Amino acid sequence: MESDKLTGRRILLYLGITFGITYLAEFGILWPMARGASSLQQGLFTLVEACMMFVPSLGVLLTRLFTKEGFRDSYIVPNTGKKCIPYFLMAYFGPALLTAVGAAFYFLLFPGHLDTHMGYIAGLYAAQGVPNISPAMLRLTALAQIGAGIFLGPLLNCITCFGEEWGWRGYLLPKMLKKLPVLPVLLINGIIWGLWHMPLTILGHNYGLGYTGYPVTGILAMCLFCIVIGTCFSYVTIRTGSCLPAVLAHGSLNALAAAPSLFTADGGNPFIGPVPTGIVGGSAFLVCAVIMAALLMKKTAD
Repeated sequence: MESDKLTGRRILLYLGITFGITYLAEFGILWPMARGASSLQQGLFTLVEACMMFVPSLGVLLTRLFTKEGFRDSYIVPNTGKKCIPYFLMAYFGPALLTAVGAAFYFLLFPGHLDTHMGYIAGLYAAQGVPNISPAMLRLTALAQIGAGIFLGPLLNCITCFGEEWGWRGYLLPKMLKKLPVLPVLLINGIIWGLWHMPLTILGHNYGLGYTGYPVTGILAMCLFCIVIGTCFSYVTIRTGSCLPAVLAHGSLNALAAAPSLFTADGGNPFIGPVPTGIVGGSAFLVCAVIMAALLMKKTAD
């Protein structure tokens, strides 16, 4: 049985390794690379950025090896059999539904922001040198991309998303639950996840550059977003005893997060919507996270 003191040491070691590698790589490699304008530099930036998603799992491997913890209770194999199926389905299709609901709410509040002529995606194609495409063809293309994101996105993104989720939900989450009640764990886990993104947030990831309060506003917004999304991912992890549903949910979110912006003229506002990083675009995720947190608190209280 792991002692409370040993659990704390493993948490600190894990965070030190994961943040240390990430910050050294992103501040030391990505930041200088971000100033480059060539296609090669941009391609290398994207590659290194993708590799960063594996650092949380690398932190798990190194922590387990350094502390001789071994790999039992790795939160990979579900432990409730057929009872897991609803949670896997929830993880696979839930982010798509919540993204759509949040976007619909945004466009109801701001109907003038809905662009049926697909101005945003038309601008992206134009920037790539693609000739004028009819709005009908743009809509068809967008719907095809969304369909692929719904049904294939979780699987196509599962390898990189496992790189993150085995760390945050498969290792850090159960360790924290041994030391704290579930609500503080959900909040702290989300803040840690948000701060892990900080170098990329400063570089413009999700929220861009030059907004009011840059970069503090973006960092705080990212932490809030990670608390909300992390609560949803933590719920399916705790319910199944596995991080795999969180992997699928993360993959789905990554595949579809930008989809609502395709129906705008300018991509929208990342702090507001229609994408789920915004307070309105992410409202369905927020409601879901509150419900899931309440259910987890009730479960631990019983």
